[in-house]
Amino acid sequence: MRCNQQRFQEALARLSFFQNQGHIALVLGQTGVGKSSLLRCFTRSLPLNRCHTLYFSLTSVSPNALLRQIVTQLGEAPRIGKDRLFHLILERVKKSDSEIFLILDEAHLLSSQSLTDLRLLSSSGMDTELQLKIILCAQESFATLLKQSLHADIVNRIAVRCRLSALSKDQTTAYINHRMKLAASSDKTFDAEAKTLIHDYSGGVPRQINNIATACLINAASRNLQIITETLVGDTMSEFHLP
Repeated sequence: MRCNQQRFQEALARLSFFQNQGHIALVLGQTGVGKSSLLRCFTRSLPLNRCHTLYFSLTSVSPNALLRQIVTQLGEAPRIGKDRLFHLILERVKKSDSEIFLILDEAHLLSSQSLTDLRLLSSSGMDTELQLKIILCAQESFATLLKQSLHADIVNRIAVRCRLSALSKDQTTAYINHRMKLAASSDKTFDAEAKTLIHDYSGGVPRQINNIATACLINAASRNLQIITETLVGDTMSEFHLP
């Protein structure tokens, strides 16, 4: 997905603000809506000489295991004991010449204790200038989890919130057109009614749009058809049983 789409531009603008202000940012959206693409666009925009990004997707581990992952990616050898792990992380961050961004994908799988640990890392003692920023990227259910009173402290430290929604009907049409142009094909390959039906089946979720459009192209090729119509989309959905 192109980074210059309006919804991405708005989300990127918020993350750019976060780059200069705040310690924790939150990115929310359902599966397949483009959160990972947003994070890639943001990290590519960061100056390499001043920013260092660490990406974590294995978040369903124990709190100590998560801290060990962070220590390892910081280039240190993990030690036994949470206090030592904390000390290693903080000392490494303080010695770093770059601002460190911890990006935790699938944050909805984090344990409550891990969330507490991350909050403590972001507000360690009196060092308010610690060059550590945390981005929590999660599914929509994470918002409900954060409403629990035990997470009030970390919620209060979230400086920026980004919510990626599904594409509208017009945005879905523009998205399909763009993907076809990237493939050096005509945006007329899918007729207008077919694009509308793809939006209805996919709910405007880019990953599902890709899946359905690809299935339609395969079906059209097998039938030696040049144009994908509303009828072909319906037939394809029946054959492939896509949700």
